[in-house]
Amino acid sequence: MASVSEQRITSFDGLSLFLRIYEPCGTAAYPPVLCLPGLSRNGKDYHDLAVRLSAHRKVLCPDYRGVGRSAYANSHRSYCPQAWIADLRHLLGAINHHRVAVIGTSFGGILAAAMAVAMPCAVAGVVLNDIGPEVVPGGLKRVLAHIGTRHRLTDWAAAVDYLKKAFPNLPATSEERWLRIARNTFREQAGTLVNDWDTEISKSVRQMSEQAPDLWPVFKALARIPALCVRGEKSDILSERTHRLMAGEISGLGVITVPDVGHAPDLAEACLADKIEAFLDASG
Repeated sequence: MASVSEQRITSFDGLSLFLRIYEPCGTAAYPPVLCLPGLSRNGKDYHDLAVRLSAHRKVLCPDYRGVGRSAYANSHRSYCPQAWIADLRHLLGAINHHRVAVIGTSFGGILAAAMAVAMPCAVAGVVLNDIGPEVVPGGLKRVLAHIGTRHRLTDWAAAVDYLKKAFPNLPATSEERWLRIARNTFREQAGTLVNDWDTEISKSVRQMSEQAPDLWPVFKALARIPALCVRGEKSDILSERTHRLMAGEISGLGVITVPDVGHAPDLAEACLADKIEAFLDASG
């Protein structure tokens, strides 16, 4: 069983950032893995995969600024690409790890690709989970509406019901799985369930998306390192067209489509975890 520790690191602008570290069961045979969740998600999403991967490597699961157990910023302007990348650079330096493989789900995948540009020597390989250089507008609108809402739910059953209606294509095949997703989404406060993230994040991301930045040059940088892109067949974030274009435009990119799943696939599922572990092993 993996040994899990918790650490706090102070960001460049004074925020307390939270990090879970899964220590390898024996001697680490491979570089550490940095697991980056979705925009309003936290490191708990990666627990099952982290336990598995930690058999042969250290696994790092941070909470972004404004999410989970990390501190919230004083202004929505502090939720920006420069700050997120600076946080990751600072985190790796603080724990003395200077080369990692990166797994990024959704927004975390954009950060993973950006790391390959901003910190090329630090990235040994990248796994993208349901994200690419073009995001389906309807899916982005849905996600930002969810992130920008101050939710107040009466109990965990209500939280599960909300998630089923808002995100019907999540990879949850049992009530237990739905409850786990809910517990990774909301937190208890004064007898109700509330967001486990700062809703101000949505303001910055909405402003950035309105500027329609071209992310293709960022993602094409992945041609220099081992890279794999996973897509859910029913995804409303990463289209089949973009997934196909990525395979043609990014030399060496491996692609996987997970049938009958939306945004975003559960990487801990046995069939996927096997492929991801094999990819990480081959990436060195």
